[in-house]
Amino acid sequence: MNILLLTPQLPFPPRQGTTIRNFSLIKALAARHTIDLITFLAPGEELGPDNPLHQLCREIACVAQPARPTIRRARDLITTVTPDMGLRLESPAMHTQVQAWAGERHYDIVQVEGIELAQYGMAIAGHKHGRQRPALLFDNHNCEYLLQQRNALTDLRQPRRWIAAAYSLIQWRKLRRYEATILRTADATVAVSEADRLALEKLAPEVPVTVVSNGIDIATYRPDPNRVAADPPTLVFTGKMDYRPNIDAVLWFGREVLPLIVAREPHVRFQIVGMNPDPRLDILREQPQIEITGAVEDTRPYIHKATAYIIPMRVGGGTRFKALEAMACAAGVVSTRLGVEGIPVHDGQEMLLADTPQDFAAAVLRLLADARTGGELRRQLGERGRKLVVAQYSWEQIVPRLEHVYLQIAGQSGA
Repeated sequence: MNILLLTPQLPFPPRQGTTIRNFSLIKALAARHTIDLITFLAPGEELGPDNPLHQLCREIACVAQPARPTIRRARDLITTVTPDMGLRLESPAMHTQVQAWAGERHYDIVQVEGIELAQYGMAIAGHKHGRQRPALLFDNHNCEYLLQQRNALTDLRQPRRWIAAAYSLIQWRKLRRYEATILRTADATVAVSEADRLALEKLAPEVPVTVVSNGIDIATYRPDPNRVAADPPTLVFTGKMDYRPNIDAVLWFGREVLPLIVAREPHVRFQIVGMNPDPRLDILREQPQIEITGAVEDTRPYIHKATAYIIPMRVGGGTRFKALEAMACAAGVVSTRLGVEGIPVHDGQEMLLADTPQDFAAAVLRLLADARTGGELRRQLGERGRKLVVAQYSWEQIVPRLEHVYLQIAGQSGA
């Protein structure tokens, strides 16, 4: 098929969840389909001649990411019913580019990656039974209204976060309407987890949503046969550190869980590994046990050396790339249940699960004690975790599910 793909940022290099998913889909789809790509470029970013996207895509168009000052965001918060995410990447240049290619070329599918680009897909769609057009597929990387709902309920517990909670409450209501409109406009919607699918279908029960989960390159993320365990024992968290759920996770762990661990294991270290550390994390720098690395070239060495890889998420949605990466590397993982929502793991089988500070600390201490006696528990958890990922989360298994959706909708819209 001929596919036009719209992405909110350049898919390569894949440094975060969105770009990992987008590049992996392009790489797999390009083997059997013709891909054209329209993407935004961040300030200072460029598409170099050696970028592998040139070999995967027939043609690529880049549009400069629009600037959106804080004062405009504040005004839009009050004056428009469109959620913040629906305005974040609003660009006349992008509208012109999308309309030009969609109008001049024959595409079977226009695939929109994420809610920030939904308006460009909906502009193409028009009336479902109107003019001839390609089929519109919306790839919903997160159920955004659910994410904002969880943000609001989490921030309401802390008076210092009530302004952020108010923002999320407003976005929650706006996103419910906006995501419902997208669902009813698109010819098909895919979600990355069963939990997200159920949440989306509450908005538009008459619209089917298909799960096309996130995956992992199991050849790239694999156990290190020459692993040298960290000394002193080290707990590792990886993620983009200006992402609100990740910020909440490490703050909760650093303030409420880590002190319980240090009381028993005073030499333990906690590494927060990821780009763009938010200023809210500065308070953690005061604790001598905590290291905030910032951006690193490769997170795998940190995952491999970790005594325990932790996922203390209390907010969020989708399928966690961080969980898939750690499991593929056969790490010993401790997670909240929300941190692995959508992944069929069981406590004590593929990882240890805990949701309270006391239980989370006890699970981490269990792995720390295990490391001193040979690491048999970590080995068993790691083997089972990798086995699950290999069986269910390789891109070779996931992409055919997306292609099945293509077959269902191609031609239905008059393309």
